[in-house]
Amino acid sequence: DALPISTMLGAALRRCASVGSLRGLLHSRLVPPSTSSPVAVAARCYSHAKHESDEEFDARWVTYFNKPDIDAWELRKGMNTLIGYDLVPEPKIIDAALRACRRLNDLASAIRILEAVKDKAGPHKDIYPYVIQELRPTLDELGVATPEELGLDKA
Repeated sequence: DALPISTMLGAALRRCASVGSLRGLLHSRLVPPSTSSPVAVAARCYSHAKHESDEEFDARWVTYFNKPDIDAWELRKGMNTLIGYDLVPEPKIIDAALRACRRLNDLASAIRILEAVKDKAGPHKDIYPYVIQELRPTLDELGVATPEELGLDKA
């Protein structure tokens, strides 16, 4: 007589949606079997975490890539984390990452960063050209060619 998992999940999601946020939904638990019918109850539907503004997020990543002693592993780890987010990084973050590549003398990573940004832009064909336009002075200063200029987009 227990409710199917999909019904319990739906009840928990409706409960959190009524509170206003799905972020804090960690898990659902059943009411102890002593009650007549099991009901899904949301364990938490809120978060005490401080919400980071877009400016704070950008500043945190610019600071990360501007570390003078950043090494190749930290650069790759930072880019993997950043690319894992559901966003296309702002040009100022990419600028800092490209400059870190230059300090490490790592042209391959710089080109890979540009490829990753293009991939993150996905079907939004206006984002990548905008990012390249904003990065053009940095690309020229650092001597970094875009994947398109290298013919890598035709492979």
